[in-house]
Amino acid sequence: MSTTETDNSRDHGSQDQEDLGAAGSQLSTAPAEELSAAPGLGVIGWARWFWRQLTSMRVALLLLLLLSLGAIPGSLIPQSGADLNKVDDFRKAHKTLAPVYDKLGLFHVYSSVWFSAIYILLFVSLIGCIVPRTWQFVGQLRGRPPGAPKRLNRLPAYTTWRTTAEPEQVREAALALLKKRRFRAHVAGDAVAAEKGYLRELGNLAFHIALIVLLVAFASGQLYKSDGTKLVVEGDGFSNSLPQYDDFKSGSLFQNDDLVPFSFNLKKFKGTYEVTGPNKGTPRTYEANIGYSEGAYGKEKPTTIKVNQPLHIGDSKVYLVSHGYAPVITVRDGKGEVVYHQAVPLLPLDGNVTSNGVVKVMDGYKNGQGQSEQLGFQAFFVPTFNPKAGTMLSQFPALVNPLLAVNAYHGDLGVDSGIPQSVYQLDKTHMKAFKDGKGQLLKKLLQPGDTLTLPNGAGSLTFEKDIKQWAGFEIVQEPGSGWALGGAITAIFGLAGSLFIQRRRVWVRAVPGADGVTVVEMAGLGRSESAKVPEELGDLAGTLYDQAPGAPDGPEAEPDAVPDSDTAVAEGAEN
Repeated sequence: MSTTETDNSRDHGSQDQEDLGAAGSQLSTAPAEELSAAPGLGVIGWARWFWRQLTSMRVALLLLLLLSLGAIPGSLIPQSGADLNKVDDFRKAHKTLAPVYDKLGLFHVYSSVWFSAIYILLFVSLIGCIVPRTWQFVGQLRGRPPGAPKRLNRLPAYTTWRTTAEPEQVREAALALLKKRRFRAHVAGDAVAAEKGYLRELGNLAFHIALIVLLVAFASGQLYKSDGTKLVVEGDGFSNSLPQYDDFKSGSLFQNDDLVPFSFNLKKFKGTYEVTGPNKGTPRTYEANIGYSEGAYGKEKPTTIKVNQPLHIGDSKVYLVSHGYAPVITVRDGKGEVVYHQAVPLLPLDGNVTSNGVVKVMDGYKNGQGQSEQLGFQAFFVPTFNPKAGTMLSQFPALVNPLLAVNAYHGDLGVDSGIPQSVYQLDKTHMKAFKDGKGQLLKKLLQPGDTLTLPNGAGSLTFEKDIKQWAGFEIVQEPGSGWALGGAITAIFGLAGSLFIQRRRVWVRAVPGADGVTVVEMAGLGRSESAKVPEELGDLAGTLYDQAPGAPDGPEAEPDAVPDSDTAVAEGAEN
């Protein structure tokens, strides 16, 4: 081979590489700046370099991974924003580890400096990555597929044949076929250029935009959320205002006026349980029949709240989270006057609703000598008492054989000291126990309808036959939950589209040959290597061959075979 031929071969090789690079250059929407050289030294150069690194897709994925890893301690370690009691218990149980967690902010992960930094950087990275890619993608949608390279036989998928049909006829048939197959196609010179699979990049952009929506929804949900609990006895009600809650937590930007106005009354609570078998006592259904109204003057509407089936009112959800019993207690003073009569909610201690609590009589009581005092009763309740069991524990969660054990005290409950105290605990600091005739602590087991008579004409306590139930409700208000759900669904579909849709191009060139017979060339190029591109090209070539059949090479030559995907792959490999 001569020097001239060698130079020409090199020129052709360089030209082939340029053609292949030009053909695939627009298959990616990555901004051209990402491929540029690193900036020079200097403040502006380093700032530009940092911005390019931050807005690259690999850094966005890294920050997303760090955010996921950072959320792990928020799920495993007690959080002060969720339950302060668990945090205090953790501090007492782990005196060495707790100070380390405090310094790292692991007791308040989602409001810590390091988690907020990752969160903000991810937000900036996604925006900086998506905006230029979006403009690039819009530019490609507005433009046309690029023209065919000079040497189609250098592309990964390629096939060719000769036909007696005119070049214009072949190009028209190819244009119609490609448009029918949902390609964006047009005639460019002596070839038809077509492109398909734009949904891949659209899915990619949709996925990353959905991530931004999720980040915004998460942030707004944390800043504007509210979460409170309320115990409601049958016959009582609740109005969605701050003083009505037993416990209430909210985001830093939440305002009291943001509470959705509504109210409801608990009509009846119903619970059913397994009565036989190894699962005896296991709850089957919990239902709270309520009547609720929206707004200040809304009409009351009946509904039923079940476990995992909350009541939706605007941005608020009312969940049924717990239940128990509230025995109706009547207390009389030394003169027989009723000074206390109401249902007393008791807190469950086990799965069979063994419960305890306190009855506090704070006002209106006078003992046998006419002196004003306060009374306190410790109550222990079992809905199903079995004397043969040998223990004061409930044997079944339903009201089969209820029993109430009571201890009585008198004196000062300490409710006027200014120190808050639980309604379920009794402060005995300034209280004296009532004694029986033997000088022992006065206590008695009461069945529904029984009465405990206090000594020295101090009055009595009656366990009424009417035993009510109570239901615990959690009222959650998360304004960003709808956006979060929409973002999650969009992210799933966008990711599926970016993974399973193949971006590819097809070119069909038809030119007259030296002997007057038309030479048809077809080539395909995908954004990534895939067997689907040669298969699709073979299918298109086979269909087009029916409209422009092959012509014999000579008097003794056999007709061309119909091109298929294997032919396309083989010819591309040979070239």
